Amino acid sequence: MPIVEALLALIAVCIGFALVARRARLPYAVVLVLGGMAIAFIPGAPNVELDPEIALAFFLPPLLQASAYRTDWRAFKGNIRPILFLAVGAVLFTAFCIAVTAVALIPWLPFSAAIALGAIVAPPDAVAAGAVLHRLRLPKGIVAVLEGESLVNDAAALVLYRLAVAATIAGAFSWAEAGISFIALAIGGAAIGWAVGRGAIIAIRRLEDTLLETAMSFIACFASFFAAEFVHVSGVIAVVTTGFVLGHAQHGLSARTRRESRVVWDFIEFVMNSLVFILIGLQLNEILGRMDAYGAWTLAWFAVVLSLVLIVSRFVWVFPASLIPRLIPALGRFGSARPWSHTTIIAWCGMRGVVSLAAALALPVTFPERDLIVFLAFCAILATLVVQGTTLQLVIWRLGVEEKRRPGMGIEEAAARTLIAHASLREMERRAEDILAGAIAHDLLPEYRDRVRLLDGINQGAIAAERAARLEHRLHALRAGRARLLRHHAEDGLEEELMARLTEELDLEELRLRRLLGAEHG
Repeated sequence: MPIVEALLALIAVCIGFALVARRARLPYAVVLVLGGMAIAFIPGAPNVELDPEIALAFFLPPLLQASAYRTDWRAFKGNIRPILFLAVGAVLFTAFCIAVTAVALIPWLPFSAAIALGAIVAPPDAVAAGAVLHRLRLPKGIVAVLEGESLVNDAAALVLYRLAVAATIAGAFSWAEAGISFIALAIGGAAIGWAVGRGAIIAIRRLEDTLLETAMSFIACFASFFAAEFVHVSGVIAVVTTGFVLGHAQHGLSARTRRESRVVWDFIEFVMNSLVFILIGLQLNEILGRMDAYGAWTLAWFAVVLSLVLIVSRFVWVFPASLIPRLIPALGRFGSARPWSHTTIIAWCGMRGVVSLAAALALPVTFPERDLIVFLAFCAILATLVVQGTTLQLVIWRLGVEEKRRPGMGIEEAAARTLIAHASLREMERRAEDILAGAIAHDLLPEYRDRVRLLDGINQGAIAAERAARLEHRLHALRAGRARLLRHHAEDGLEEELMARLTEELDLEELRLRRLLGAEHG
């Protein structure tokens, strides 16, 4: 029971911190980490130890799959060059820079152990990036690159990490072996992830039950991760691939499954995201408790220097890499050159998170300077979340990168809605021509023609106030119908199942009208 009580208490605290973050207009990941640190210093607060196996095997698969599920596959393919340059190139470059700096600061640290430290802190975290980016309105190209990078870079970093740990124990390190291992692990992980994803889709389409289908999508992420880890390939790549496969096939699912599973996954993401970041903050007591052998100023010097190198090395890599399409035009088809302001945002988005901490905690007990490496990894997470996470929105505003919400409905959305409306109207007109069943279709035609007139007006630039007024009338009529239904239910007592069905239909129609009205009002 103490575990259950502690878990519920943490979730309640996370809700409170999320509200504080919303009021303060700060990334809630930052507030959760700082809040966890504050709780850790409360007298009598228990020490919380985050098991690295739990962090990687329990938190990471669903969070990675959820991110991959939402990823625009066409945008991912269209930005594959910058994604790979960041996910592989930037990880290796950052790890090398951190290793060289660590050896200069701590001469007694073996170079292979320093490489392990570099691999731990090198990859920006998908969870941290999503927690910060979801509240900002960035150009789609930037978001595609950042999300794509954070989905793939963990695999590169963890492969390098495993090889560095093994080399530290064995006393030798080979970059060639690291490259070959990464390719093998990535291919193996992608194959398993694709197989699990396809199997999950086949199972989901045969279940024909929304609750079971949602549960199957949840199980798929763990199945791909554990299957990949069992055969010693990349579990991270496997989960990401499964997410891509499921996301690509989501339009073949029932409307109810898509809608309800989205709500379930949003809840899972919030709880797990929140627990991850507050648990990171709660580690502070345990980490500091093992730092007595070092002076406070020495620790602060190490942490500041390595955190600065971590942030600066990303800039050193990103800006030259962004010039490649200009210098080598043949590579332009894999991603066009970006404005320097976009490149600056990509370079500034280097928040670290749960993967870095879990990898640090997973170091063998006998690993050289293990406690110091764990402390430095924590400081890197804290520095990047606080410094970059809290200033990212300011940097975006200063550079003028944030996309302004355009008034009215977007051209692409209006065109798509018009296609739907015209196709629906043509089908209803075809049915109205039927001699036997045409009377019913004739009664429905005015409704479908009204929708077409509304959307044609949007495409032709009709007066926005008139369109908004029509939507407002529909919304008020719907509210009146809902109020009358509630009175009828209170007076005569409808069956709960019937009441739930009618309420769901009204809710869906209200959501549709509100989306259209929101597009009108901007």
